[in-house]
Amino acid sequence: MEETCLSISDGVLMDCSTEAEGKIEIPCSVTEISDSAFSNCKGMTDIVIPDSVTEIGDCAFWHCIGLTSIVIPDSVTKIGECAFCGCIGLTSIEIPDSVTEIGSSAFENCTSLTNIVIPASVTKISNDVFNFCSELTSIKVDKNNKVYDSRNDCNAIIETMSNTLIAGCKNTVIPDSVTKIGNCAFWGCEGLTSIKIHNSVTKIGGSAFSSCKGLTSIVIPASVKEIGGGAFNACSGLTSISVDKDNAFYDSRNDCNAIIQTKFNRLISGCRNTVIPDTVTAIGHSAFNRCTGLTGIVIPDSVWKIGNNAFAFCTRLTSIDIPKSVTKIGDSAFYGCKELTSIVIPKSVTEIGNWVIDGCEKLKNIKIPQSLKKQYGIFFNVHLQDLAKDFGMSIDIY
Repeated sequence: MEETCLSISDGVLMDCSTEAEGKIEIPCSVTEISDSAFSNCKGMTDIVIPDSVTEIGDCAFWHCIGLTSIVIPDSVTKIGECAFCGCIGLTSIEIPDSVTEIGSSAFENCTSLTNIVIPASVTKISNDVFNFCSELTSIKVDKNNKVYDSRNDCNAIIETMSNTLIAGCKNTVIPDSVTKIGNCAFWGCEGLTSIKIHNSVTKIGGSAFSSCKGLTSIVIPASVKEIGGGAFNACSGLTSISVDKDNAFYDSRNDCNAIIQTKFNRLISGCRNTVIPDTVTAIGHSAFNRCTGLTGIVIPDSVWKIGNNAFAFCTRLTSIDIPKSVTKIGDSAFYGCKELTSIVIPKSVTEIGNWVIDGCEKLKNIKIPQSLKKQYGIFFNVHLQDLAKDFGMSIDIY
């Protein structure tokens, strides 16, 4: 490929034509590949990076879906955020022992990537670096790395000093020396079917297992004191959730197949088989978010609050009865429930969030109390009259 497709200024490769195809050779005058330089170059299949390059910028090769191989020279010290995000054809990549920093989401959605080795030189790496790398089966850290390790051949990256597992894959076995599972550690690991969390773990980070669609069951040990928001979001295959009976912070009372924050009686994570106990007072933020297997749920009269995104994208949910005990419904509570056909907002509700029913494509019958009429612009995000006209809805203000 001729260099005419490249835009270079003072040693920085600024841009590449999105029409570029085949193999591209970067000239030796280049010392840095700038942010988004090759972004969306779908026809590029191979690239030669000279050993004059020291930095690969943010989103440098974003969505280069035709790229199947790349050799990073041992002059490169930094791989930027989202540098190879969406390179779905990339099956392998060797990170040289010169790299010290790998940015957030650097290899996110590299769905053909099967293995990775983190060299001894890396001192900074983000938790979400391998999000949605669904075919990743092997993760190893060089034994001479002073900051990270893959102890016990665990197929994961562990921050050595804090004993925090920051990135895993479908073959990960969590060592019993790990005390924390980091934010987004397994996010999008669709091939993960089971995982044992040892009684050494005290914290599970936000979105830690989000979108692990193959995960069918989870047991929270007695040692866990903190579970971050959305830890099990979009785990559509999850049918069993239980908390060890000796846990002082969370429980699964009445074999409810859910995680309940004991002190506040707040249900924070559920699944398709959840039965909400009548001692629960709140359904937490994103508790059933993207629970696509959920077809129906009974909300007991003990519940006063339905949190933000609580049932968002429950795409098979056809009906919902909101009890008269509920006084608050959060933002996007039923967003994207495209099979929902009717909803009644009880008169007890005094506060309702934005976009509560946006994306509910089949919703035809809505009842809202007169007391909420002034909030209709927030509730529907459009005027009631326009909504009824455009979507053929029956709206009853009572």
